[in-house]
Amino acid sequence: MLMSATTGVAEVPQVPETHNRVQHQLFRRSQDMPFASGFLGRAMNSVTRSNSENPEGWVFDIERFAVHDGPGVRTTVFLKGCTLRCVWCHNPESLSPRPELLVYPRRCIGCNGCVEVCPRGARRLTATGERTLDRQLCDLCGRCVEACYAGAMKMAGRKLSVDEVMAVLRQDAAFYETSGGGVTLSGGEPMMQGEFATALLRRCKGDGYRTALDTCGHVGWSVLQGALPYVDLVLYDLKHISARLHRRQAGASNRLILSNLRRIVEFGTPVEVRMPIVPTINDSKEFIDAAAEFLASLSEITAVRLLGYHRLAGPKYLALGRENTMPDVPSPAAEQMRQIAAWLERRGLRVILPPERGLP
Repeated sequence: MLMSATTGVAEVPQVPETHNRVQHQLFRRSQDMPFASGFLGRAMNSVTRSNSENPEGWVFDIERFAVHDGPGVRTTVFLKGCTLRCVWCHNPESLSPRPELLVYPRRCIGCNGCVEVCPRGARRLTATGERTLDRQLCDLCGRCVEACYAGAMKMAGRKLSVDEVMAVLRQDAAFYETSGGGVTLSGGEPMMQGEFATALLRRCKGDGYRTALDTCGHVGWSVLQGALPYVDLVLYDLKHISARLHRRQAGASNRLILSNLRRIVEFGTPVEVRMPIVPTINDSKEFIDAAAEFLASLSEITAVRLLGYHRLAGPKYLALGRENTMPDVPSPAAEQMRQIAAWLERRGLRVILPPERGLP
């Protein structure tokens, strides 16, 4: 899925006495690190054990003061794990449901702190002075991340309880109220962690927060249905209208996705459809017209938001030790985006374009 850059704050919230030192560290924020790097893998076992009232889930970011994930000022909670494998994915660190280590060699200042603290010898210093990582040996304990104050190593994914996430969300309650904003769950695919996501949405509604669910829709209907009573707005990804090409580009057919979108509309929850526009892949008039015809047949579609493709996430793939699958194509030009919007508007759909300053 596509998302905006993290803003971050640099203040430690006041949390209950029952939270230990590690949990205090968890919520420390800085300008370039969405979570404190000091959250050790070994501390994942110290959080509250999961139960039906306070389940735990894997979170890879909490973005405060978000303005691209629904109306008003919002806090977006990004959950780990995804049911699709889009070749253009802008959040590759979200795909696995488990923690992952990202390594940025260019940020390394050569202090060797990571090498010294690694208990398994996964982080090594070669004879030529290069620092390498053996991912087969790495057990994701997180000690190297804590030792790296330069930000060359980061952990994507930590286990949090609903109570712990709510402690962060409540800090911004005043902004939700004054701006008409609220809380958005995103990912990855947040409903891949259905129990945790639904419990978090339920708690947010209990506190009076407006909620949005950003989903690709490729999950069982029963999972979505259980969450919808606690959702005010669904942000629904429509990546490709062709089932065959959707399978090729996203790793699965879109039949379940289209079926779930119809069911959400029947349920009565407002939906904003989000369409990533990737040149040469899903931007032809044939595909856009077919998508417009399908969407125009549905009620409860509040708008179609077009999202322009870019390749800024490329370094993340390298940091994760993965092949960069992002297509080597340019971002769509502003004129092209306006033309696609016109094709959709001919079917009576309301279209939201990205700011032109973000397009070539």
